[in-house]
Amino acid sequence: MSKDLRGMILGTQDITKEKVHITEWNVDVFVKGLTGAERDSYEQSLFIVSEHGKKVDVKMNRANLRAKLLVKTICDEDGNRIFADSDVEALGAKSASALDKLFEVAQRLSGLSDKDVEELEKNSNSEV
Repeated sequence: MSKDLRGMILGTQDITKEKVHITEWNVDVFVKGLTGAERDSYEQSLFIVSEHGKKVDVKMNRANLRAKLLVKTICDEDGNRIFADSDVEALGAKSASALDKLFEVAQRLSGLSDKDVEELEKNSNSEV
């Protein structure tokens, strides 16, 4: 039974995606939910860790918070990412209104909430 359950879980397509119309760009884009590994990578990107001898300083880095999530979640119809992590700055320079619409969908599909971000902040030493 456990082999069957393992196979069922690993074989299930559980990453959802949604089509979103962005009027600012006059285009429809797809947004997908994060995998567990992608969520961990996203959350890790929100921190700056510096070591000073035996002391470790962890600061929350909210710069381009939305774009950091969106490069991982904006995809084509087949669910393939269309942006690389290196596109964060360029995407972050786009319309805040458009990014907000997409960010809300990406958050919902990925099970992320504002409370999750607040919790991450609380666990860091300070904010950048």
